[in-house]
Amino acid sequence: MIAFIVHRAVRLVFVLAAITIVSFAFMHAIPGDPATIRLGEHASAEQVATLRASLGLDKPWVVQLGIYFEHLAQGDLGTSVSDAEPVAGKLAQHFPATFELSLGALLFAIAVGVPAGILAALRRNSPIDLLTMSAVLLGVSIPVFWLGWMLVYLFALVPSTFGLDLFPISGRISLNYFVPARTHLIVLDALLAGNVRAALDALWHLVLPAVTLGTIPLAIVAKITRSGMLDVLRSDYVRTARAKGLAPRAVVVKHALRNALIPILTVVGLQTGLLLGGAVLTESVFAWPGVGRLAFEAISNRDMPVINGCILLFASVFVVVNAVVDVLYAAANPRVRYAG
Repeated sequence: MIAFIVHRAVRLVFVLAAITIVSFAFMHAIPGDPATIRLGEHASAEQVATLRASLGLDKPWVVQLGIYFEHLAQGDLGTSVSDAEPVAGKLAQHFPATFELSLGALLFAIAVGVPAGILAALRRNSPIDLLTMSAVLLGVSIPVFWLGWMLVYLFALVPSTFGLDLFPISGRISLNYFVPARTHLIVLDALLAGNVRAALDALWHLVLPAVTLGTIPLAIVAKITRSGMLDVLRSDYVRTARAKGLAPRAVVVKHALRNALIPILTVVGLQTGLLLGGAVLTESVFAWPGVGRLAFEAISNRDMPVINGCILLFASVFVVVNAVVDVLYAAANPRVRYAG
């Protein structure tokens, strides 16, 4: 177990270093000057040159990369080019919103996708199976930004024309609620403050963004669950369990589903990491103040320290989640061992 953790920690360091190098090279290949963007197009050449020198942008990108790695080794993610604020502080401020949104989307995907996949497998080639797989194909095919706008239009704008306040259009909580920030997770902070109405209001704001972000993972989870269940349901031990007279529910849950968990855990782990990247579009549509929206604004401003901070955060979460999934493998299947 210790060797497994050490191996994953070393891998994380190399992955983050490689991603940082690639992002540095890519961003420096894109036209545009962060100093000009920050000062505005009416700034003089002397002002731009002075700012570039103060930010270290006048040095070759390889030298800038070396300086960045030196600061990174000390735990310093740098300072934003746009507003001169520490990148670590900006990430700490925005990440809880993204985490809350991603968690809601993942719970939605699992709560709907796993039962849908099981039902489709148990009713193979039936109208239910056909309907489920058609919904899966539709869910994967719909662009996230389009789905977000459609949900806002159908469940927020249209009802408002009839005087119905069905769902909010944007934001994390209504302005008439004040929740003291402890964890920066609005729902949890409201519950810690004993304000149940504020917690319900925050969950109300979370519904449409979570459904939008969770649609693609839901479709993938449902498809993988169906495929895994079909393989297990045809196995000898399931037929033996049925022959012994076990209840259908016990056969499905205790024998079939548990042995089909490996591919399900795999895809859930992968989708958890991908949810952070997919949150960029969702957060832009719903004005959700998360890391995705922060990354979008940083890319628009060519704010390299913030971009690198967001990338490192996304990559770290992705690698850590996959390491956790590997640990869960052993819980789901004792034959799996930590080989490193």
